[in-house]
Amino acid sequence: MNISRRTAVQAALAGAAVSPALAAPRFGAGIEGQRKADLGNGTYVNPIVPGDHADPTILKDGADYWMTFSSFQSYPGAVIWHSQDLVNWTPVTAALTQPIGTVWAMDLVKHQGRYFIYIPVLQDAGTGVYVIHADDIRGPWSAPIDLKIPGCIDPGHVVGEDGKRYLFVNGGRRVRLKDDGLATDGPLEDKAWTPWQYPKDWVVEMFAPEGPKLLRRGEWFYLISAVGGTAGPPTSHMVTVARSRSVHGPWEHCPHNPIVRTRSASEPWWSRGHASVVEGPGGDWWMVYHGYENGFRTLGRQALLEPVEWTKDGWLRAKGGTLDRPLPKPRGGKASPAGVALSDDFSRNRVGVQWTFHAPGPDEISRLRWQDNSLLMRGKGKSLADCSPLVCIAGDRSYECSVDLEISGDGHGGLGLFYDERGHVGIGFSTTQLLTYGYGQEHSWMRESMPTRKVRIHLVNRENVITWRYSRDDGKTWVQHPWQMEVSGLHHNVFGGFVSLRPALFSAGAGEVRARNFVYRGLTA
Repeated sequence: MNISRRTAVQAALAGAAVSPALAAPRFGAGIEGQRKADLGNGTYVNPIVPGDHADPTILKDGADYWMTFSSFQSYPGAVIWHSQDLVNWTPVTAALTQPIGTVWAMDLVKHQGRYFIYIPVLQDAGTGVYVIHADDIRGPWSAPIDLKIPGCIDPGHVVGEDGKRYLFVNGGRRVRLKDDGLATDGPLEDKAWTPWQYPKDWVVEMFAPEGPKLLRRGEWFYLISAVGGTAGPPTSHMVTVARSRSVHGPWEHCPHNPIVRTRSASEPWWSRGHASVVEGPGGDWWMVYHGYENGFRTLGRQALLEPVEWTKDGWLRAKGGTLDRPLPKPRGGKASPAGVALSDDFSRNRVGVQWTFHAPGPDEISRLRWQDNSLLMRGKGKSLADCSPLVCIAGDRSYECSVDLEISGDGHGGLGLFYDERGHVGIGFSTTQLLTYGYGQEHSWMRESMPTRKVRIHLVNRENVITWRYSRDDGKTWVQHPWQMEVSGLHHNVFGGFVSLRPALFSAGAGEVRARNFVYRGLTA
């Protein structure tokens, strides 16, 4: 280890003051200028997976680590990421291809050589839990199976000392599974565990006991859970711990609860919670959870990594403070590529790992065709709101992207930033008009007569301020759109839904849009 790297690691380990350059939230140089957690000097900064990667569930499988996140109304979903050092993560495959509803807070486990993902789903009839399974984590994955346990979310799988499999769910409940893990083996039990109660005068969103994740270490079962609500005030979410010598209880609460909580709106990460605990490659221990970045709720809840240690009396203690400075990387392990390129020349199908549909129908993929390094998108709906746009997750505070479009038929298409049907911005072109979307609607008063067949659209998102430009002569001349949009309010506390503001390609109406050369670049300022 060179001197500068050793100094950085020692300073981070000691919690001592470090140089201003290191203390500032600087990021490593990632793909396309995207921010990267690994600083290359033995330390890292959060987030480890930037952008909308909420409710992480992590699995240690030999030297490999696998992680997936809530995918909500995006399909294909349940994208599985891989790492060998807990800091550098790369997406591998999308495990869930069949739309079954709004998906969040899954649990990824391995049992007797088979992989399982337990998936809570919100449908019109309410909530429930599904399961998919695979013999190879890279797939193929099975079709989803309904476990028929209504009213439950946030499953956490564990094998008890009796050898039986259980799912713990929100609200302190539990259900036993059959040995194959594909059906329940008894009724839903109330009061299987009692969530920890915070002081009544704390400023939180709501009690909302959720996210139980379980592990067995030595003679103890540990139950890691969240209370306080996942959004709302910045001080809402938190991480709590309970333990028992039996999966059947009784459970005792950690005397130091909560072991993680945002205590002030001045901290860099808000509403930190929903944790999974895992052993690192060198035998140290780590906690992965999510949080909102101060000032950037539009990016959604991002994946954070914090070191933890076991106390002499067998409890967990978090060691990362407010995550306001670089931390030493986990010992051992092997660095690997981090992130994924978002630029797309459309030479092949990248739906799943990069692109997803928002709220797709059962056969949404039939709207797309790849041809001659271009993507043809058949129109749907009447506007950006109802056309099931293709979206991708951006994790940078500032970025730019552009795309070349060719418009045909009686519809229109364009480039947008999409939260959901009620919250989005963008510009689009028909063969006769320029259309403008802002505040979640198309503004007919801004329509401009503009015969267009081919157009290049460019957007810059600089810390939530959006500037649009377009060119109708292959980039020789550019016109700046007259409306520069401020989008910092397009997030969960306004619209619900838990997601993020994502770049979107859209095709609405009865026509077709051909997209070429989607280019993304992260901006450092």
